[in-house]
Amino acid sequence: MKKTSLALAGLLLASTLSAKEFISIGTGGMTGTYYPVGGAICRLANKDPQIKCSVQSTGGSIYNVNNVLKKELNFGFVQSDVVYDKYNGVGKFKDMGDKNLRAVVSIYPELLAFVVSKASGIASINDLAGKSINVGNPGSGNEMTALTVFNAYGFDAKKLKHHGVLTAQECPHALKDKKIDGYFYMVGHPTANITDAANSMPIDIVNIKGENIDKMLKEFPYFAKGVIPKGTYEGVSHDVESIGVKAVLVTTKDMSDKAVGAVVKAILDNFDEYKTLHPALGAVTKESLVQGLSAPLHPAAEAEFKKHGIIK
Repeated sequence: MKKTSLALAGLLLASTLSAKEFISIGTGGMTGTYYPVGGAICRLANKDPQIKCSVQSTGGSIYNVNNVLKKELNFGFVQSDVVYDKYNGVGKFKDMGDKNLRAVVSIYPELLAFVVSKASGIASINDLAGKSINVGNPGSGNEMTALTVFNAYGFDAKKLKHHGVLTAQECPHALKDKKIDGYFYMVGHPTANITDAANSMPIDIVNIKGENIDKMLKEFPYFAKGVIPKGTYEGVSHDVESIGVKAVLVTTKDMSDKAVGAVVKAILDNFDEYKTLHPALGAVTKESLVQGLSAPLHPAAEAEFKKHGIIK
């Protein structure tokens, strides 16, 4: 009898383990915002005994969207402009669109920060000729957005003294070591990356605004205006006007309903806790979770949002 009970217990344990779904989320550099927020989502998802969620530090948006579609990652954090371009096969992904891409949830707004050393004297994009600027690592969302801004201002990147291709994670050290005068970073605020730079040297964050930017927003509707409040970073004593996108969690249309549903349910069922897990999530609302997605919702995500009354 005892042996039978033990055997049954063993079979039950084996079936439970085999039913567990392992999922990976591609994020970004460890000093950015994607990585800790991805970790927060995994902690909530792992409350479900049938889910084992882990995060990976990656090169960011473009790496994530490509590797999700190759099925080397289950989920990935991607800027909404990159999501739009990849789904529709436009911009950097001209003729390389992929209709298998699906949105899961809109995480938080990201604003473009153009961080400069105060010693550089840079006050505007128009001051960049002859300067050393990190535009972004090749193929990153940072690079894509920075070049779009340059184009809006009519600034030719060839006029830079040095066109940097470092990852955002490497930039605070490069700025401190005077290898660059400034760098672009599309990120949720506050972020440890810019805090580290601001705490080690005098910095400023340059406004990105004006008629040229207004025209750009009409051309690219997935961008929106936003403000990084003064005092967010040491030494930045003015409100910074900029443009932003949404950080969107994406997957493929083939991703299991169980995994997608579990991730969305984890956020919605623990929403008050979720908002406390990173400062970038503080202003998020349940309604904002379905705004600025730039690709169709995965059916399991849509079902979960309907169940919670967020989508009618």
